[in-house]
Amino acid sequence: MCGICGEVTFDGSSASLGAIEKMMDVMVPRGPDSGGAVLRGRGALGHRRLKIIDLSDRAEQPMVDSDLGLTVAFNGCIYNYKELRAELEGKGHRFFSHGDTEVILRAYAEWGTDCVSRFHGMFAFAVFERDTGRLILARDRLGIKPLYLTGNPERGRMRFASSLPALLAAGDVDTAIDPVGLHHYMTFHAVVPPPHTILRGVKKLPPATISIFEADGRRKDHVYWDVRFSPTAEETNYSDEDWRDRVMEALRLAVKRRMVADVPVGVLLSGGVDSSLIVGLLAEAGQEGLKTFSVGFEEANGEKGDEFQYSDLIANHFSTDHSQTFVKSDRLLETLPKTFQAMSEPMVSYDNAGFFLLSEQVSKHVKVVQSGQGADEIFAGYHWYPPMMQSNDPAGDYAGVFFDRDQNEYAKAIAAKYVEKDYSRAFVAEHFDRPGADAPIDKALRIDTTVMLVDDPVKRVDNMTMAWGLEARVPFLDHELVELAARVPPELKLRDGGKGILKDVARQVIPSEVIDRPKGYFPVPALKYIDGPYLDYVRDALSSKAAQERGLFNQAYLDTLLENPTEHITPLRGSKLWQVALLEMWLQTHGI
Repeated sequence: MCGICGEVTFDGSSASLGAIEKMMDVMVPRGPDSGGAVLRGRGALGHRRLKIIDLSDRAEQPMVDSDLGLTVAFNGCIYNYKELRAELEGKGHRFFSHGDTEVILRAYAEWGTDCVSRFHGMFAFAVFERDTGRLILARDRLGIKPLYLTGNPERGRMRFASSLPALLAAGDVDTAIDPVGLHHYMTFHAVVPPPHTILRGVKKLPPATISIFEADGRRKDHVYWDVRFSPTAEETNYSDEDWRDRVMEALRLAVKRRMVADVPVGVLLSGGVDSSLIVGLLAEAGQEGLKTFSVGFEEANGEKGDEFQYSDLIANHFSTDHSQTFVKSDRLLETLPKTFQAMSEPMVSYDNAGFFLLSEQVSKHVKVVQSGQGADEIFAGYHWYPPMMQSNDPAGDYAGVFFDRDQNEYAKAIAAKYVEKDYSRAFVAEHFDRPGADAPIDKALRIDTTVMLVDDPVKRVDNMTMAWGLEARVPFLDHELVELAARVPPELKLRDGGKGILKDVARQVIPSEVIDRPKGYFPVPALKYIDGPYLDYVRDALSSKAAQERGLFNQAYLDTLLENPTEHITPLRGSKLWQVALLEMWLQTHGI
């Protein structure tokens, strides 16, 4: 897990090493162990390293092979790199390091862009070809690793980086608000699908995509993976037990793959079914001395702020080396500016503060953790899925349960110059019309797995853990497990209040008290029920000179929210006031 960046020019000029250095400086937390840059005429790559696999200097990046004429910068982990290395050695390749970076370099030399189809893992990487001047960018299937871009051939160059703030640091970025990105943020529960971001001058490479930039600036994108929601002919005859056993087998393999490291691997243990199941499977596999970590917050408005009773139960049951982090309200408030700084994009979920503070503590003990993100999306754990089973208006019904506000309220909230089309509703309708998911429930699961999951929970975990040089691995997003889950009959997923098939698996591994509990989440009540010093903090930000000059929100709408924040909660139980305030505070934090 690291941070990558780079620049290519299309007008014959040399790439800017100064720009690379500025981007690398911002990404030091992502890769605190070392850094390096390679400049070759019109192309330059930079890298910040977090040492996880092959801790020696032989695995330093950017990695260059002069004989092949290739330079690579890579962020992530290829879990099957040892198997691929053996295959490549059989084809005559000789290795000078022992990690996964060189496997990417030689896999690209052997198979070209088709190499990505052989990778099991999370990755964003750049390959620069010395002889052709071509740059190749790639992102993993589920978008676990981020990649942002700015510039284009018309401007004579293109830059990329693992974080949006890194691009800002290099300068020459159009920081005007993107109307499409703004609409998604305010409507689609802060999910801004690629290629958009909240800024007009910054885009992001979509998941499962390879982008090839020729020396003259021509660009060609290729989507190399998709997930289909229909069982195979053999699977149509599966019993419930057959499905359970297949899911168990796939999840065991996914968890095992993510133990590949030359440093210890821990688990973020929330106390829910998903993270508890990961702990149970690691214990079942004979893992000893497993370190687990939980976080909790002070209660607010009568709502409890921790789930320690369940995380303690799992920790005691499996005798893990367990650590709790309890965050008092005053500590949470003083930490918020740092949390905004760690966000590559404005992210409205309260979980951000939780993961940020938890990651700070966890990073003192381990460099790698497994986490349970993704299970709710691929196994139908959310409350908005059951109504989709019999929907006659899938896009409309999905918008009704997921969107934070409709177009009428959006027009009341946002300054008129930003109010254009109902971009979010159009995006959902177009996505639902794509082939590969026929039933309404499958349409909802697909958009949540391939879009919402990428630009909400997964992005959140990456940003908050990497702020402390901590690598988070997500076994539920093993692409083979995701493909299998998509083929599981929806009624098996929806059973038992959601995630029924996963609960069947869990009953074979973990105590029933954790499985048969009310669904929990990462509670941070103080950011949901904004009051006292939090309300003062929000009011100050929205009434500041920067906010007034920006004029992004209509004052009458802000006054309504500020008058009684607890009355303005979204269908997904989020604070509308926190949503608008967070956007303004993120923009101010990053000097936009």
